[in-house]
Amino acid sequence: MTWEGTNIKMYKKFKWLTVLIAAVLVVMTGCQAVGGLDINKAMLTSLDVKSSESSASIRFEVVPADKALSSEDKEAIDLINSLSLHIDHAIVEDSNTVSIQGSVHYSDKKVPLHLSMDAKGMAIQLDGAKQPFYLSMDTTVPGMPDTSQYEQAIQDVVKKAAGLVLKHFPNPSKVSVKPVQEKVNGESLNLTHLHMELTGEEILNMVKPFAESLLKDEAGLKQVIGDAYDAIYPMMTSIGEAYGEDIELLPQESKEEVVASLYEMVHGALTEFTENYDEQKEQLLEELPGSETVFGKDTILKLDYYFDEQLNTRKNALELTVALPASEDLPLKAFKVYSEGEVWNIGGAVKANKVDTSKGVLDVLNESVTPGQVLRNFEKDSLIYNVLKDDLKITQKSMYLNISNEDFGYGAIKKNHQSFVPLRYLADQLDAEVKWTKGSNKMIVINDLTGEEIVVTVGSKKASVGGKSVTLPEAPFVHSNGSTYVPLRFMAEALGATLHLEGDGWISVERD
Repeated sequence: MTWEGTNIKMYKKFKWLTVLIAAVLVVMTGCQAVGGLDINKAMLTSLDVKSSESSASIRFEVVPADKALSSEDKEAIDLINSLSLHIDHAIVEDSNTVSIQGSVHYSDKKVPLHLSMDAKGMAIQLDGAKQPFYLSMDTTVPGMPDTSQYEQAIQDVVKKAAGLVLKHFPNPSKVSVKPVQEKVNGESLNLTHLHMELTGEEILNMVKPFAESLLKDEAGLKQVIGDAYDAIYPMMTSIGEAYGEDIELLPQESKEEVVASLYEMVHGALTEFTENYDEQKEQLLEELPGSETVFGKDTILKLDYYFDEQLNTRKNALELTVALPASEDLPLKAFKVYSEGEVWNIGGAVKANKVDTSKGVLDVLNESVTPGQVLRNFEKDSLIYNVLKDDLKITQKSMYLNISNEDFGYGAIKKNHQSFVPLRYLADQLDAEVKWTKGSNKMIVINDLTGEEIVVTVGSKKASVGGKSVTLPEAPFVHSNGSTYVPLRFMAEALGATLHLEGDGWISVERD
């Protein structure tokens, strides 16, 4: 088989996996009216972003295989089974403004966290952190118009598209509705309890009927496509005007022509999908080892929703068991996820509890942020400091250098029986920052782990580490290629690394 043929085959395989995963997500929300409850309407109501307060929890469990386990496997399984997330108090102020306060639990440890998000970005305050971590969400491009005014229209289209999907998705075999009385945030409420249950096998069998039903709804498909056109066209017009006439962002056809064209594309894709589904499903089960187990009767999804009279979701629970195929390399036979939550004060006047960023933040999306900066942002006696350093080993580095009399721009060279290395190359490998004092031969190297300054001068054996004077075995020098070379052992150890002779002219540089 040619390389191109192999890639086409892989594409088809992953395309079907994507379809199946999407089907799982849709099944979690889509079915018809049962017991007087309009489930579609209830699910669509949950898509409306309203102010609210809530709490939730999620935990994980792996079920070991029926065979002897190594101590490492047992340790890993115990760790996963101890992992959970607890959201003690979440506040939704509006569609852009949210805060969450809670904790992550694992083993016998608890890590408190506080998260807040607005239109500009997300701030996360972790226990022991000197500054909160920040993830910017500002996608503003200089010269581009503000498109926020179009967001609501696009959200409405998404809701309409979801409604079309829900309309055509069949019921699971196990679905029930009954009135119950439940407590939400300590208040006893009369609610409607919806319970749904289905297997991995059923998920596969529901996909084709859904696609066939959707295929027959020409009016519904065209309506959603037209609504999408109405929502997106004004935004693209605004962007096009900002760029000028040289950029063609908009179709030249009329709305009717665009809708007709896109409908034919969607209709064709759905037709091909339904016609080939059975064959492709069998091929998927044959070609992906273990998929018959994952999509079998032992993979079970259980969902519980509790609605009030306005069809707001007030409580919810999920239990997902994914059966795993027997394997010598995988000591597990199932993976489980449990979650539950409750919501109150829906539509009330609430205010998100924002993370305090007045003393600065650490922007983790900034490419210049190093592992050492992340570690130094935590107090040394904090739990997360030890997790990052000892368990996750985020500062661990390993590299090899070949010693020769030649210069390759990245290897070590010998001079006066002393090994030298290009300063910037070694510094880059160990995440150190190099500053050259303009108008002098002095260079300042900042240790990523400690923040200490290492000062060296070309042509001088005098140097300093963290303010303490040291004498080098040989002076740094500028090579004929323009690179500055420094004594290898001195600089590596000053940056927290150790050297090991590997033989045949090779040296390993390692940092824990």
